[in-house]
Amino acid sequence: MADREQAAAGGGSLSESQGQVLDRCLHALRHAKNDSQTLAALLLITRLCPPTRLDKPTMRRILEAVGLNLPARLLVTAVQNPDGSVLPARELLSLGTALLAALSTEPDTASRPQLLATVPLLLGLLAHGSVSGLQNRAGTGPVDRPAGDEGAQESSRLDEATAADCFQVLTAVCSVPRGPELLLNRAAVPALCRAVDQNQNQTLSQQRALPLLGCLLSGKTREKAWRKHPAELLSLLLRLAKEFCRSSDPTRFQTCARLVRFLPPPGEAPQSEELKEAVRDVWAALRPMLQAKLTPKQIGPVLVLGACLLDLYGWEPVGPPKFCCLLVNRACVEVRMGLEEPPGTDLSPELQHTLTGCYRIMEAAMEQACTAGDAAPPHCSSQNALSLQQSRQVLGVLTEAFSSVMFHLQQVEPGRFSDPFVFASFRVLCSWLAEETSCLKEEVTALLPFLVGYARRHLQEAASEQGLSDWMARVSVGEEGGAWTGGEALRYLLPALCHLSAEDAPRKVLLSLDLPLLLVGFLTQTWTSLRERSGPALSRDPSMETACSALLNFTVTEPESVRKDPCFRTLEAHLSEALPVLVNKPRLLVLAANYCTLGLMIGRLKPPTAGSPDAAQRRFFCAALRLLGGALGSGSDSGPVQLSDGWAEAAELWRLSLQALGGCVRVQPGLVALIRDEGWLRHTLGLLTRTGGPPERNTEEVLEEVLCAVVERCPDCRQEVREAMRSGGGGALGRMKSLRKLVAV
Repeated sequence: MADREQAAAGGGSLSESQGQVLDRCLHALRHAKNDSQTLAALLLITRLCPPTRLDKPTMRRILEAVGLNLPARLLVTAVQNPDGSVLPARELLSLGTALLAALSTEPDTASRPQLLATVPLLLGLLAHGSVSGLQNRAGTGPVDRPAGDEGAQESSRLDEATAADCFQVLTAVCSVPRGPELLLNRAAVPALCRAVDQNQNQTLSQQRALPLLGCLLSGKTREKAWRKHPAELLSLLLRLAKEFCRSSDPTRFQTCARLVRFLPPPGEAPQSEELKEAVRDVWAALRPMLQAKLTPKQIGPVLVLGACLLDLYGWEPVGPPKFCCLLVNRACVEVRMGLEEPPGTDLSPELQHTLTGCYRIMEAAMEQACTAGDAAPPHCSSQNALSLQQSRQVLGVLTEAFSSVMFHLQQVEPGRFSDPFVFASFRVLCSWLAEETSCLKEEVTALLPFLVGYARRHLQEAASEQGLSDWMARVSVGEEGGAWTGGEALRYLLPALCHLSAEDAPRKVLLSLDLPLLLVGFLTQTWTSLRERSGPALSRDPSMETACSALLNFTVTEPESVRKDPCFRTLEAHLSEALPVLVNKPRLLVLAANYCTLGLMIGRLKPPTAGSPDAAQRRFFCAALRLLGGALGSGSDSGPVQLSDGWAEAAELWRLSLQALGGCVRVQPGLVALIRDEGWLRHTLGLLTRTGGPPERNTEEVLEEVLCAVVERCPDCRQEVREAMRSGGGGALGRMKSLRKLVAV
């Protein structure tokens, strides 16, 4: 009586006498000489100390006394040597999985090698749905069992409690830091897909197998899982999509979020007509849902699912243009309602997830609306392309939504710069600014201090990237090419900065924010990373080219700032180091052309000097002359001088570089010696005298401009040009009137 009262008062704790019995049982467990003695001690504990009376520390003592070896042996015996045990295989499995499930509740236990070694057995049990199925696979099943012995097979099937214990262990493993990767490497995906297909226990597979698979298909293991097991995952996805389309409306709302987790990443989507048709069917099921009056809890999962479907196949399977407009409108309304709250209002995680999906819809809508009247964008057929009127309507609601995004970002304090949702809002605004900077110009200019400050913070603090990367991977709303990371903040902003730095008012604000310093820091950091990846994997980085374009805008429009700002001296040092390397990297030709143009444009702004260039300048100009000279060629002796095919994308940069080279020669006459020594003058004159046809007009003008600058500063060069004109019979060189006048031919 006293024991019962003490147990009741203690909320499940043991009485003094029970504690004494427990101590003796634990001693017996620790000193057991065989499994029979261990099992006897466990049986005694369960009789005298019911689990409901055990607190966590007491349960931990029991589990530590039992250890992991016993349950592991029970599983192995049940599968590989069932005849060597006095207990039936089913009971061995029941006891072994129950012990493992209890042990796995401790986080440090779930990652121990002994427990991880049981994972393949547990997955096999779930995949085959029975003990006999796993025994037959292992070659230990009875060989004399009749083929139609359904009773024996039925008796070997997993009961619900054993299956639940298996799922408990696997779920515990999945929750440890490297758990998803460990499960993926142990073939968990095909095993769990097969478990879902087992018909005898649909409730358990829906409640436990699908969530566990969903965990493996989110985060960092998502792409790897689809690469390793595309067939199994595609089959499961098609099944879930059919269930979604056949379900009633209330069930559909509940399963939208589940379907999202089983969609493949855009870059890993299998080339399957079945999948495309399934996506089309899902969109058809979503249409009446989006056309109905929905609560915030209902519309959120629908919009997120729509965003992920857009990631897969774009607008083509969505439906008619009218429905596309409705989808965009509903997404924009949710953004406005969610973000136009009074300052200080906290957004719930659910709302943040919904708005992240809306952002993706807005990005896709920008792409489609901006191509109205042009060729259909990727993943978009002419059947669902927007008319010009519809495009204007979409751009109107998008402008209102992006105004709300700017309002939200204006309220963000520096202490929230590491908030992943702030990054998602920043990113979607950057995608809009990359296409449209004429609307809301005053609001955009007012937001520049935040945008630049945010990008600067994330460029400087690489430690903040990991949390953002993990969150972006989990939200399942991404883009082809990888996860979003904090270090990419400036990359997303660069296209907008390129546009804004060409306009007077925004450029003044950007100068006050030391944007050139930020861009120079970005170039030097990215160059270091690029050099570390040198080799076959070396690839072009468009963000570096865009940063160069923004800096070029400053060199053209703000010469005094360029002359005075020390960051441009740092930039010159970087260019002199990098350009000689880039000259020998054909894949990085556009970046080399940008670096060349930028360095020459800065060089023309230097004060006049009669001295020779220093070592760094000499290194840069030698590389620039090799690059510019190598760009010229001709198809035949009678053909015109023209740029090589590889220079098609950088043709304007080549012309601008030559113009700037002429300016450099005029302020630094010492460069003329380099022009002769490096062979640029001889090479160019040779081309112009050999070819018969005139160069393209813009090409001829810039060549003549730089040649005029050279002959003005160098009598020897003047004589060389004169002799070339006389001996070459004129050619393209002879048609340059201003040059002929200077050399007096």
